[in-house]
Amino acid sequence: MKRTNDSRARNHAAYWAFLMHRVSGLALALFLPVHFWALGQAIKGTAALDGFLQFADQPLFKFAEWGLVVLLSLHMMCGVRLLLIELRPWSGLRKNWITGAVGFSLATGMAFGLALIR
Repeated sequence: MKRTNDSRARNHAAYWAFLMHRVSGLALALFLPVHFWALGQAIKGTAALDGFLQFADQPLFKFAEWGLVVLLSLHMMCGVRLLLIELRPWSGLRKNWITGAVGFSLATGMAFGLALIR
């Protein structure tokens, strides 16, 4: 009997890169309506926008901004990895691309976090 759902595949680095790309994409898609709502506050006038900006100046929103930057950079780097694998003549997994994507995302998040502190 052949097993169609082999758990060994979930321990592979490519599976985790795939999962990071999909989850970050879904999280960014869920963020878009909130972003459009926030931009819509500017249409209502300066008082509505200023009220939203004061509300968004809380530490929870700063942490969410940091998470957004990390998600954006992670999604971008995992997407670049996929494009390189699909468009280059070589095939197979390149673990250093996965590591580079995660490292770039963490470095971007730390740089943004330091900018928030200052």
